[in-house]
Amino acid sequence: MTKVFAIANQKGGVGKTTTAVNLSAALARRKLRTVLIDMDQQASATSALGYEKTAGASLYQVLHGEGQARQKLIQTERKNLWLIPSETDLSAIEVELSGSPNYLVRLRECIAPLKDSGDFDAIVIDAPPSLGLLSMNSLAAADYLLIALQCEYLAMEGLGQIMSVVEQLKAAGVSPNLEVGGVVMTMYDSRTNLSKQVLKEVRQYMGSLVFNTLIPRTVRLAEAPSFGKTIFEYARWNEGAFAYDKLAKEVHKRFFS
Repeated sequence: MTKVFAIANQKGGVGKTTTAVNLSAALARRKLRTVLIDMDQQASATSALGYEKTAGASLYQVLHGEGQARQKLIQTERKNLWLIPSETDLSAIEVELSGSPNYLVRLRECIAPLKDSGDFDAIVIDAPPSLGLLSMNSLAAADYLLIALQCEYLAMEGLGQIMSVVEQLKAAGVSPNLEVGGVVMTMYDSRTNLSKQVLKEVRQYMGSLVFNTLIPRTVRLAEAPSFGKTIFEYARWNEGAFAYDKLAKEVHKRFFS
C-alpha cells in the first residue's frame, strides 16, 4: 500500500527541502518506488534534482480539475525516483482555489489515482514553508507528517504551531487519519551545546517520534542543490549522505516493515 508523507515546517531554511529531496532519493536507493511532489512555489526541490521551472509541468492545472497527476510525472535519471515538479503558476493557487468546494482536499483528490494504482511505494510531498492553502492541502493529502526541525530554539515554537494545525485539520474532519510520523532534526552540530539542548527538549516533548538519525550541518548538503544533484551524487562519502541513508533505513523500518 502506497504511503504518502508530507515534509513540512512553516519556517523556511530548516532543511525541509533538503530532507524531502535526499530522503526521497535514499528511499529510491532502497528500492522503494518513490514519487517526490514539489508543492513549493519556489521549486527548490525541482531544481535540486536538476530540472528547470517549466510552464504547465506542475499540478497547477490538475488542481483546477484539468488533466491527471500521472501526466505530470517525470521519470528522473535515478532508478525508482519520479518527480512532479513545481512552477511559478502554483503561486496563484492560494487565491484561485480559496473558497471553492473541497479546496483543502484538492491535492488528495489529485494524487488518489497514483496512490491507488499500486505502482508506487512512497509519495513524498515537499510542502511550502508557510501555513497557506498549499501547505494545508499537502497535510490533508498525507498519511504521515514528517517535521523537519532545525536545532535552534525558535524551532520549538514552530513545532507547537504545526502540531496545532494537525489537530485542527483532524478535528475539522479534513484529514481525520493524518498522523505525525516523525521529527527529523536537521543542521545538528555536535560541537555546540545549543544543538544538544534543543535535541534534548524536542525528545522530551515528542518522545519516540523523534528519529534517531540526526542530519548534520554540512557545506556539501548546502552545495548539492545548486548542481542539481542529491547528496549521494554530489558527495557520496559525506556525513550528510550517510545520515540520509540512515534516516531512510529508519523510515523504511517504521512505515514499511
